Amino acid sequence: MNSQKILSSASVHVHSLIGHVSDVLTISEPSTPDAATNLAKIVSKLSPFIGNLIEFNTVEYLNNQQEYRDWGKWIRQDPGFPDTIFEGQITPTPGLEIKAWFPLATEITARFKDSQNYFTQDQTYVCILAWLPDKIIFGKPRIIDACVVSGRSVAEARDKHYHNPPDYLVLEPEDTTERTQNLQQTNTNGYKFQGTPEQLSQARKFIKRWKLKDLSYQTTPEYQAQIRQLFTAFPYRLDTNFAKIDRIMHSDIEDFKQRVLNQNLYGLTIQEWGRLLSKGSDYDKRQAFKNVVASQRKED
Repeated sequence: MNSQKILSSASVHVHSLIGHVSDVLTISEPSTPDAATNLAKIVSKLSPFIGNLIEFNTVEYLNNQQEYRDWGKWIRQDPGFPDTIFEGQITPTPGLEIKAWFPLATEITARFKDSQNYFTQDQTYVCILAWLPDKIIFGKPRIIDACVVSGRSVAEARDKHYHNPPDYLVLEPEDTTERTQNLQQTNTNGYKFQGTPEQLSQARKFIKRWKLKDLSYQTTPEYQAQIRQLFTAFPYRLDTNFAKIDRIMHSDIEDFKQRVLNQNLYGLTIQEWGRLLSKGSDYDKRQAFKNVVASQRKED
């Protein structure tokens, strides 16, 4: 057993959670269509709470699998990255970064900022679990789909997508290996150019002096030193939206997003439900939820 085998088996088990309904919480059925309309406006506020429950339950589920018991145990790190690791006899330590996604929200808001340098041994996977109440806005939380991908691939996709000097810079964290564990830095940051057109022209000339054939992102100290010279010489602002998983254009994550949004539930796709709840008229919402309740009556 090695790290990759542990993570591959964990990926299979995580995907087996698709369709699982959790008993930890039940949102009562609204008494009237108007009450359903009001509930639709606030149900997304449950997302952080349900997200934590999904993380807890996933770790517990993995620990119930017999195949891991001779090698170690899945544990949560709070705080810490990744938030779940396999503590035991396996080196390097396998880990899962678990992100919950409520797809009636506008996007996958979770961020992934850790440096490529952290993933040199590809020992950490990112696990995204999409969930909804099983009756759209009421009922019990249901896992509707899952995506498990290499953390290294996510970091590489992120840096390739964002880094575009001199217009946009991705900077590695400074070397903090001599600091205590709680003060060490592993996060990259993104910076957007804020100068004048004349300054941008000067920045392009600045880059030509590097005589590099390829400006694609590199984590090497030499490349980072050149990027920091550019960062120091010209005005940049910190991009607070940097590294949102929804925006990094990772092919597997993009496929997962479309698969989720195209799922049909009670006569509408999830994407159509999201549009209805955010922009639809109260009348249309009432009619849609009448259909959900009617379907629930038939199931019962």
